[in-house]
Amino acid sequence: METNSTLELGLNTERAKRILEIAREVGALLTGEFMLTSGKKSNYYFDGKRLTLSPEGAYQVGKAVFDELAEIGVDAVGGVATGAYPIVTAVALVSHLEGKPIPSFIVREVPKEHGTMRKIEGHLKQGSRVAIVDDVLTTGGSVSRAIEAVEAANCKVVKVIVVVDRHEGGSDKLKKEGYDFTAILSIVH
Repeated sequence: METNSTLELGLNTERAKRILEIAREVGALLTGEFMLTSGKKSNYYFDGKRLTLSPEGAYQVGKAVFDELAEIGVDAVGGVATGAYPIVTAVALVSHLEGKPIPSFIVREVPKEHGTMRKIEGHLKQGSRVAIVDDVLTTGGSVSRAIEAVEAANCKVVKVIVVVDRHEGGSDKLKKEGYDFTAILSIVH
């Protein structure tokens, strides 16, 4: 387990600097003993929802992601439950306010067992160029599951954006697989 981990900028923008400030203000970086989604144990945990569910945090993250996506043009933005929910909602809202709507979607861990029985909910059309987002990236398992589901729906992932990269193999794996990857913030060990 790492000690002395700090939260730093991944993107060097004024908006990323404000997101870092908000993350610190809302106490998103926690210390203690934690079990991560990846199954790894850690002495720190980035609680992304503390940031993305705060009013200004939601706006700033949504705007930062929108700004990245507006440069490359995507047909939709999505991610896996639950880290991506507030992010894709914020991006959809910001994109509407900016007059350049980007529809959003969510990839379920398992297909819904009633109603539509879909694995992907929301707005994803076959052949779309999409971005995948998440709040925290460790080994990349959740993001990879979202990518697999989207690619199985005949869509192309043209960007992956996370709020925080823990630098524990996930970003290296995604880059090696050829995905355009950006982290707004990073954990520095």
